[in-house]
Amino acid sequence: MTLCKSLLAISLLASVNLAAALEIKPYSAPELADLQGAGKPVALHFHADWCPTCRAQEKVFNGWKGDPAVPGTLLVVNYDNERELRKSMGVRSQSTLIVFKGKAETARLAGETDPKALANALGSAR
Repeated sequence: MTLCKSLLAISLLASVNLAAALEIKPYSAPELADLQGAGKPVALHFHADWCPTCRAQEKVFNGWKGDPAVPGTLLVVNYDNERELRKSMGVRSQSTLIVFKGKAETARLAGETDPKALANALGSAR
């Protein structure tokens, strides 16, 4: 009986941690609005497939997928297709990361690939 309770506790703890772990999704305006409206941590990664810096950032972010130490949602914005969004947010280059806690911007980085700097930026929305 004690073993069953221990396994159940471990299983519940794991599911709670996964619920708060980094989730990576393609950008959509409704998704951003929902997350911001709920006051959740959300980041926009302005990514271009042709950009080597973006690919380096993507590797770092993918390494954190499901990691409860890096909570929130990362929405990947197609830099080439989302011109109006870029303009409205003042984004001048691909490989830009903008982090929000709800609707408040908490961090902005451009061209950064250092995992510690990226983690600090994402962590600014806690």
